Amino acid sequence: MGFVLGVAGKGMLYPRESESRDMKNLDGMWNFRADSSPSRKQGFDQNWFKSPLSQTGPVIPMPVPSSFNDITQDKALRDYVGWVWYDREFFVSSDWLKHRVVLRFDSAHYYSIVWVNSQEVMRHDGGHLPFEEEINSYLTFGGSNRVTIAVNNTLTPHTLPPGSITYKTDRSRYPAGYFVQNVQMDFFNYGGIHRHVRLYTTPNTYVDDVTITTDIAAGKGVVNYKVESGGSPGVTSVNVDVVDKAGNVVGSSDRMSGVITVTNPNLWYPYTMTSGTPAYLYLFKVRLRVSLVSATGTDVYRLPFGIRTVHVTDSQILVNSKPFYCQGVAKHEDSDVKEKAWDYALIAKDFNLLKWMGVNCFRTSHYPYAEEIMDQADQQGIMVIDESPGVGIDENENFSNISLTHHLDVMTELVQRDKNRPSVFMWSVANEPRTDKAISEAYFKSVIGHTRSLDATRPVTFVSNQRHSNDKALQFVDVICYNRYYGWYNDIGHTEVIQLQLGTDLDATRVKYRKPIIITEYGADTIPGLHRDPSFVFTEEYQVEFLEEYHKLFDAKIGKYLVGEMVWNFADFMTVQGVRRVVGNKKGLLTRQRQPKHAAFTLRSRYLTMMNKTSPTSSSPLVPIVG
Repeated sequence: MGFVLGVAGKGMLYPRESESRDMKNLDGMWNFRADSSPSRKQGFDQNWFKSPLSQTGPVIPMPVPSSFNDITQDKALRDYVGWVWYDREFFVSSDWLKHRVVLRFDSAHYYSIVWVNSQEVMRHDGGHLPFEEEINSYLTFGGSNRVTIAVNNTLTPHTLPPGSITYKTDRSRYPAGYFVQNVQMDFFNYGGIHRHVRLYTTPNTYVDDVTITTDIAAGKGVVNYKVESGGSPGVTSVNVDVVDKAGNVVGSSDRMSGVITVTNPNLWYPYTMTSGTPAYLYLFKVRLRVSLVSATGTDVYRLPFGIRTVHVTDSQILVNSKPFYCQGVAKHEDSDVKEKAWDYALIAKDFNLLKWMGVNCFRTSHYPYAEEIMDQADQQGIMVIDESPGVGIDENENFSNISLTHHLDVMTELVQRDKNRPSVFMWSVANEPRTDKAISEAYFKSVIGHTRSLDATRPVTFVSNQRHSNDKALQFVDVICYNRYYGWYNDIGHTEVIQLQLGTDLDATRVKYRKPIIITEYGADTIPGLHRDPSFVFTEEYQVEFLEEYHKLFDAKIGKYLVGEMVWNFADFMTVQGVRRVVGNKKGLLTRQRQPKHAAFTLRSRYLTMMNKTSPTSSSPLVPIVG
């Protein structure tokens, strides 16, 4: 049947090749220069974007993707804050002239301005999330082109994460123009182009966005969908197919939105919850046909998805109506040399280690992870708490309307990117904000309410390190997520108080809120290879004893209201320098080279044992996620 298409929307579909779409990867060595002028504005004053960077001064080769900080032997570049500039040449075939051409950056930290052939094409505020723009009018088809990007990693009171700049004016101690970046998060402020840069094509009328939600009714899979088009308006037809792993079409439609029912569906489960095939993915195939006097063609887009449900009761998280317990870890995107950038070998190693330990869940602490990491979670059956970069929201200015507007935009972008992923079972809007402040109540009511308005099918939370009696925002969440460090930041060295203190804390929270609880962080810092008997802080023995005390308390609360535990941290990661830091703030179960410490074996034994136990049956009534 025919449809009249609207104007281009705001979809952010992951670039995928198809019969109608081509792709060109722009990863590799780019020309690079940091603007080391006192004002950090020399590049704009001298219009570096108007010509190749190599013509306006010295450049060095910089790999994309990577953080620029650890690529050279220059300490000043490692600790650099301000504008850095990249450029490279590329060619576009004349064959692309009749197609829509899009330039996409999957992530750059944090504020970016992009030029193509000296003309500005887009700006983006914030890291960790993709941004793109159609660039046909800026290109030379059949010839050479240049892309330039300026990226600024400065943290301000209104960025996510927030920070501030202090200018040192005492000329007896500091040179002119000297400043310090103050960070409010506990990890290193890496900068650069951290993920893919790509060109891709679509027809001039194209699939702009797809939204899928699923349900299970009378043993059948229910696929609710909406396809949105972009580009030139015209009379079109659409065909939508749901395709199983064997290539069989198990459901179809000829409408832009509707419901497709799948008989005898293979449900998507985390790998610890089924003896059958976990993480079963269907393909949602869209064929959008255009027939105009000026243009004809078909756009084809395929989106992997899973059929599964998530519900929250007052004491459980249910996946496909079965209780789910998060055997988890918190993580960071952090590795030697490339730092915040990812690569396939690192992703493969991490997921092998996660499954080796029996992990079925991780949190994207404290920012959205690369889409390639999320793909593996979808494909391998590991549940994800998808977290925004809202970490370190501490100062009053961080709760301002300017900050709130940016936070809402970030949540919109995050949900837009990850809304169709079956592995994502909960949104986290922040980590350890100062929710003991009165100003936080209205702020987080807005952010959490906005996130629910974008997606009513998943619970929404933030991660708190406040006492329940002081926290102003726990009232708004569906699942309470706590970071707790009894025996480390409090009463360090005294593991004998952990069970009493944590148990009292959790029971009191339960009485007040009657919501399920996940411990999203607990852990003790450890220097690999440091041993002492009896145990002592920073030894591997202390880390193991610390974990064992928490596990005893967890075991007493599972089946009552505790629905997950997530150790801090999966692997070592880098922080700012300081006298209280021990070479990279080594809190992980693994070294940065992914070598297990003794505590990793402790967690592996626990999680593998839990996988063999029968899950508790659901006895609590369902309550609406949006309640």
